[in-house]
Amino acid sequence: MRYQGQISEWNDERGFGFVRPRGGADRVFVHISAFPPGSRRPSLAERVSYELGQDDRGRPRATNVTYLVVRPLARERQRQSQGLIFAAVIAAAFLALVGMAAIVGSLHWAIIVVYVLASLVTYLAYAGDKRAAQTGGWRTKEGTLLLLGLAGGWPGGLIAQHRFRHKTKKVSFQVAYWLTVGLNCAGLLSLRTV
Repeated sequence: MRYQGQISEWNDERGFGFVRPRGGADRVFVHISAFPPGSRRPSLAERVSYELGQDDRGRPRATNVTYLVVRPLARERQRQSQGLIFAAVIAAAFLALVGMAAIVGSLHWAIIVVYVLASLVTYLAYAGDKRAAQTGGWRTKEGTLLLLGLAGGWPGGLIAQHRFRHKTKKVSFQVAYWLTVGLNCAGLLSLRTV
């Protein structure tokens, strides 16, 4: 049997919240894994339909959750595409500046190689972590993703975040990520030879 309700609480960082059933019954726990794979993250007051299950302690839990009001797919895809384009432009512009600095002799040529390789490794790490998040596999620690960005892989990390829609809405991660970007750029400026 399917029930209807709306999201009354949601902790996006932890990936869970509660559904207030229609008719005012007690709230029901819901985890992000109860939503279809690849679907967008829920938000407060969003109306949902769900089946009622139980956790390992016999408490009620929403399962097989779907949205009652589906956002237009074209608009959602356009927003995601714009984010990916913005990320790619920022990453490409940064790498172009580092490359030009190497060409004119302001930076050692090996620095651009480090940035490109670190970006590739970081992109792959984000891709693997997203895949693990969807399949329940072994996750990459956030600290590892941040350290890869700090070591020069942040352009690849930025593209991967928007390409895979991974870690873009987790505020604490985004604050730490942009802090590592700033630290990396400050370190790069200290390496100038001219």
